[in-house]
Amino acid sequence: MNYIVLDLEWNQSHTGNHAEVKELPFEIIDLGAIKLNQEMHMLDEFNQLIRPSVYDKMHHVTSKIIHLHMKDLMKGHPFEQVMRAFLDWCGNDIVFCTWGSMDLVEIQRNMSYYGMNPLSDRPIRYLDVQKLFSIAYEDRKSQRSLEYAIDYLSLPKDIPFHRAFSDAYYTAKILTAMEPAVLKNYSYDTYILPKNRAEEIHVDFDTYHKYISVEFADKSAALTDREVLSTRCYLCAGKKNLKRKVRWFSNNGKHYYCVSLCPIHGYMKSKIRIKKTQTNGVYVIKTSKFISEEDFIEIQSKKDSMKKPRRHKKKK
Repeated sequence: MNYIVLDLEWNQSHTGNHAEVKELPFEIIDLGAIKLNQEMHMLDEFNQLIRPSVYDKMHHVTSKIIHLHMKDLMKGHPFEQVMRAFLDWCGNDIVFCTWGSMDLVEIQRNMSYYGMNPLSDRPIRYLDVQKLFSIAYEDRKSQRSLEYAIDYLSLPKDIPFHRAFSDAYYTAKILTAMEPAVLKNYSYDTYILPKNRAEEIHVDFDTYHKYISVEFADKSAALTDREVLSTRCYLCAGKKNLKRKVRWFSNNGKHYYCVSLCPIHGYMKSKIRIKKTQTNGVYVIKTSKFISEEDFIEIQSKKDSMKKPRRHKKKK
């Protein structure tokens, strides 16, 4: 098994939303990658410019950041040619690694635009090195820049940032500096969703459980689904549904919360995030983790405080 550390640069509409191609809001123009083996030793590199065919002008912000111009891109090759060469170079039995969560989405969106099959027929397990950096060195939530992480780890900055190959190179440096135990905190790209219940994602991490659903027609269908609303203790062998101490509620219509009580492991907070699909449906990402009694009281108070305005309005 090899690690493919990938980075992309892309261009977008230059004149505003009216000129944007809906199916391809971001056109990839630069693809760089580093191949590492299981011992985190570098095996090979990939570096290609892509000749644009959708947006014929460089967005001024993109040009300023990556220092590329249209005349440079005209020396590149068509996307399909570069992508096929890249996939051949990757080989089989690989794990993609990216800085952040956007690259696998955009590369597959570009593949779809050109009539190519996606990278997989289901969610892709990959390593988000930006997230791993936060887990390994900070608060598990912050999203630092690539250059910040390089400086934090006192790694040499020997080539310029903000080109696909150089950013893949620096991402690989950060990845190889991490303790191997951190790498079990993988992520899932959901450009392609589970097609049926058997393919839905249920995975346990050190501090939480994650569930990724199939596609639903709308939010109402998702929020009446038994599996979506279930609150099983992921630490118990039987994994039976727990008694809810705070029923599902939302303060914004996108995120929903509840707290359940396991007689063995204590209070478990569950969070549902409603995500839109490319076909105007929705899917759910649900996370569950155990919390303190103080956290439970705080969540309970938050829900209770949401009831008060409604009661007041009713009295009027």
